[in-house]
Amino acid sequence: MQVSQKTLLGASQTLTELLNRDAVQVELIPEKKGLFLKHVEYQITSRRFRASVCRRYSDFDVFHELLLQRFPYRMVPALPPKQMLKGVLAAVSEREFIEGRRRALRRFINLVAQHPVLSEDELLKTFLTFGGSDVQHKLREAFRRSGDEFTTCKIAGQAKEYLPPDAQGQFASSRELIHNILNLFHGLRDRAERMAARSKGNATDLLMFGRELSTVGSDAWPVPPLALASSNWGTLRHSLKGLSVEFALLADRAAQQGRREEDDVVEKLDFFLDLLRSYKDLSERPWHQQILQKHTNARKQTVNNMIQPRDPVSVEQLKSRIAQQEDAILTAELRCHFSLLCLHQETQLVFKYLQMTAHILGALINSQIQGHREMSEVWNDLHPKLSCLFGSSNGTSSTRTPAGEHPTPVTLVPN
Repeated sequence: MQVSQKTLLGASQTLTELLNRDAVQVELIPEKKGLFLKHVEYQITSRRFRASVCRRYSDFDVFHELLLQRFPYRMVPALPPKQMLKGVLAAVSEREFIEGRRRALRRFINLVAQHPVLSEDELLKTFLTFGGSDVQHKLREAFRRSGDEFTTCKIAGQAKEYLPPDAQGQFASSRELIHNILNLFHGLRDRAERMAARSKGNATDLLMFGRELSTVGSDAWPVPPLALASSNWGTLRHSLKGLSVEFALLADRAAQQGRREEDDVVEKLDFFLDLLRSYKDLSERPWHQQILQKHTNARKQTVNNMIQPRDPVSVEQLKSRIAQQEDAILTAELRCHFSLLCLHQETQLVFKYLQMTAHILGALINSQIQGHREMSEVWNDLHPKLSCLFGSSNGTSSTRTPAGEHPTPVTLVPN
């Protein structure tokens, strides 16, 4: 069956179809201690294969190594570091590092599981479904000698037919654009992370503010007669103690907002950045044009050697060597065309994922709407209590603000 260029280059799939190809969950398993070191294990659950397996970081490492061997011309995401770097991540606790690595492994396996080509390979299926005791041995034995994509793809020899005439020029311009987008989204990700950190910091401040109010309200120091005569401090002090409950609720809402921003916005940005980084790594790998040039130079050198006087045996050897080099040059040329076709496909895939920008903005807007609404509800419930608290000293009436209206500011007016 003839494969259309549109289908071959992956242009027929939408972003939604790519994202729905599979959803792989990566969860921490309670730590198990070995003889010398404790090991972190992960529960990997694939929706597509309906399988759940246990994996360690070293299993991911072997899987990643085989992916690079099997698909040298595809975007293979990088793995997160296995251990904290000394001096670089000194401010990050071990628990935070392990959680960050879990998230990164989840992004890695989902990028692979959603890739149009990588997701259809038996290597991924084995990693996500094999329930034996030694998945690393299984992977190495099954796929170490299976050859790369060029040797197994049925259309590898016809790759040139599916390339546009200006494939090299399109790649150069696309690479520059995608690298610029990568740099810009790095900045967006940093700002989103600071927003989440501020929400978490706001939660801590609100909780401590409520506790300080409770401390003021719990002060057992007797109220002097002068304070009793000129103000109702004793009553106010007692009332402040009860406000810590509302501020604890505000702190909880702010903490939830921070988690939403981290899970819905920062995580989506990290996912997109991992994809862009994998494209950058792919575009910087040594291509087979270099190998082709090497074979061509070797052939020229062999031909030059034939010009010099040689005995018949040496001439026959040189002719045989030329024939071998011509075969190698032909194979290198086919690899060049196939690698360029794969790069063309991967570039189209990145442009397809650029639509995630709308998903990221939508997640940010929704998180802010929900966060401000929840905080507003608690503040609105707190407002009548403040009006009642200060009403006896400034004549302010206690009224609850209807939903959607702005509350009247509570002010203290000197008597």
